[in-house]
Amino acid sequence: MTMPLMKPKRKNPVLRTRQMNLPPWARGRVALGMTAAAAEGRLELQVCEQCGAVQYPPREACHRCLSAALRWRAQAGGGQLLASTTLHHSNDLFFRERLPWRLGLVQLDAGPSVMVHLHGEVGEAPARVHVGARLDRAGQAVLIGFPETGSEHMADDRMLREMTSDPRFRKVLVTDGKSAVGQALVHALVKAGAEIVWVGHAEPWKKLPGFEDISQYKEVTLVPLDLTNGRQVSELAGEIGGKVDIVINNAEMHRAFGISSRRGTDVARAEMDINYFGLLRLAQEFGPALRARSADGIAHAAAWVNLLSIYALSNYPPHGTFSASKAAALSLAQCLRAEMRPTGIRVINVFPGPIEDEWNQNMPPPKVAPAALASAIVKALKEGVEDVYPGDVAQEWLERWRDNPKVLERELAAGGS
Repeated sequence: MTMPLMKPKRKNPVLRTRQMNLPPWARGRVALGMTAAAAEGRLELQVCEQCGAVQYPPREACHRCLSAALRWRAQAGGGQLLASTTLHHSNDLFFRERLPWRLGLVQLDAGPSVMVHLHGEVGEAPARVHVGARLDRAGQAVLIGFPETGSEHMADDRMLREMTSDPRFRKVLVTDGKSAVGQALVHALVKAGAEIVWVGHAEPWKKLPGFEDISQYKEVTLVPLDLTNGRQVSELAGEIGGKVDIVINNAEMHRAFGISSRRGTDVARAEMDINYFGLLRLAQEFGPALRARSADGIAHAAAWVNLLSIYALSNYPPHGTFSASKAAALSLAQCLRAEMRPTGIRVINVFPGPIEDEWNQNMPPPKVAPAALASAIVKALKEGVEDVYPGDVAQEWLERWRDNPKVLERELAAGGS
């Protein structure tokens, strides 16, 4: 049974902040298929389309019939632990600072034998385990052996916490607390055990429903934050940037209509100023502080979350300029992920379908409720994934986009959704 994580002691300010050493990250291109699946929380292995063999590690050709017709397919992950060992010494800098570390050899029900990192609740061999894929601190897929039935505090396992961004005992910045999504996020983060939640709010003269409720939490501190105001973003980063462990950028400007339905560029500029340039300002000010604290003890800086939209993948003409601003934000988020990766900070991009709010009121169901979206974001932090697609519409759009982006574009242009 995993011991519950205790609240970390306050850091001694005299001590030097430890710098991040990443685990071994070099992989061949063929292995990136497993990483792409792990980024969305799935375990996938190569399956030969000629003979049906399931293989690991990834190869260019089938180990049984040498066919190159290999496809990545989701696996259940059940298996038998054959042997285990505990490392007490390592020449690798990442593991040397985190010893002892358990490893195991598992025979998967699907066929292959795999080496896995072992969760602390897995007993000695022989034992049934469930193998899952996670991203390590270098952003590469690794395999973890979990117990078939875990305890209440299994997420507090020291090894597993290295692979995730659990908000428990961490300090979180939510950039917009006035929206329904922002308020749902605050409720979910407090419930998940966040130590402090800084909640940004622009235009303080606007009194919106629910804002007073979240301010009653003892964990919540309200801070003025307007992402269009570079000086205000800079001042807030100077005040709390060295303390924040997780940044959740949910601030957005959303207006309907496309190009010809509205004259001028004022609305499109406002959308870009928050959805794109707001993210840029935030990343420039808070990014360096997060990168500097990515190895700072148990509650190290862990993640950056961007609330994007499924419209970022393919433009939805009825919300055309909004879609364009989110596509720009997606491109910027990919750059941010590349710059954050050398220090182990996970960048999570969230692509919801239509949200149940005023800007989607004329769209028919299904729509994503703010509480469901907040739960999906907290779940992504706890499980350490990189890309999240909440809601039925987002899942359907994703499948259509992966199948043929051009066909999806034409369908949306013809009025499909």
